[in-house]
Amino acid sequence: MKLQHLVATGILAIAAAGAGYYGYSHLLHPPLVTTSIASLAPVSEAVYGTGTVEPERWAKVVPLQRRRLVELCRCEGQVVKSGQVLGRQDDAEERSALDQMEINRGQLERDLARAEKDRDKNDATRTEYEQRWTKLEEAKSKIAAQKVRLDSMLLRAPLDGMVLRRDSEVGEIAGPTDVLFWVGPPAPMQVVAEINEEEINRIASGQKALLRSEAFPGRALRATVSQITPKGDPTRKTFRVYLRLPQDTPLRIGMSVETNIIFREKQAAIVVPAEAVAGDSVQMVDDGRVKRVPVKVGIRGSRNIEIIGDVSKGTPVLSPARIDLADGARIRIDNSLTRAVEPAAASEPTDQPAETPEATVVASATTAPSDPDDAVISAAMTAHIDSVVNDARRNMISNSR
Repeated sequence: MKLQHLVATGILAIAAAGAGYYGYSHLLHPPLVTTSIASLAPVSEAVYGTGTVEPERWAKVVPLQRRRLVELCRCEGQVVKSGQVLGRQDDAEERSALDQMEINRGQLERDLARAEKDRDKNDATRTEYEQRWTKLEEAKSKIAAQKVRLDSMLLRAPLDGMVLRRDSEVGEIAGPTDVLFWVGPPAPMQVVAEINEEEINRIASGQKALLRSEAFPGRALRATVSQITPKGDPTRKTFRVYLRLPQDTPLRIGMSVETNIIFREKQAAIVVPAEAVAGDSVQMVDDGRVKRVPVKVGIRGSRNIEIIGDVSKGTPVLSPARIDLADGARIRIDNSLTRAVEPAAASEPTDQPAETPEATVVASATTAPSDPDDAVISAAMTAHIDSVVNDARRNMISNSR
């Protein structure tokens, strides 16, 4: 009996301690959480890629044979006409052969003239005349072919335009794999971008694209999808997309850019950080307690997500979401956390609620007060993070197989 009494006493003590801990942790000392403010701001989804600035029309000048270069024009930046000679390869051997062919043709012409005088005498003289005529025609054909071979040693402009670049020097040996000149009209220009095959179905002609170049940091550069190559590259698993640049673009031919093609966007939506959404709901703060609110997810930005439901602008929500907290549980808000996803408060909309001392205000990653296009640039430029993560995940899966 004494043992049973001790056991019962121990169980009651454990239960009392558990109840005391629960009461302390949930009533007297509730869990500490961080919050963000639901914002009314633009939001967009973008497909990331990389590309190069090129003229819409251009061509490479490549030699047909591997020979030493003996002449090259100093014509970078100059306007040229189609067929204009830009350079010449060493053709001494071909010219010597042509001279020999011309001498041989002269001899054959003289022989034919002698045979023509006697061709009607008998069958033998007629046959001799026909043979000499055939040899002369063969010699003429060889001379024509040799002249074509000599002409191929001349490097000509393939189209009207400007010499955009010269990649050779006199004295070098160049062949069919060497590009000597780049020729084409300098405008209009385009960006030739590579897009992952998993995302190409989101791209369509006419979509707006936002570009980033290290030569113009912080500047919103725009383009428009003009064409999508029907066949992708099965090795690189990418598709080629052409983006038309405006006439006043500051980009230059040959620059590399990051492209973000916007396929979904809204200029005004209720957005919260992506980490605040758990499944199909967010957790609001209502009088110091957690209140679960069902929402429907709309546009998924790289950092922020549009939510559709009973959540208004300025509503504090748990960020990150705490799925371990029951609906109605008491909480404490961490007031020491002052950083925001977007640190520049000046980029928030003019009607954005001011920061309260009990919550961290999270500005939309696509917010800007003056220009809607500039508003989406920030979110679009971070869209490549998702692409990089996806690529890493695919590589990891393929390597593990």
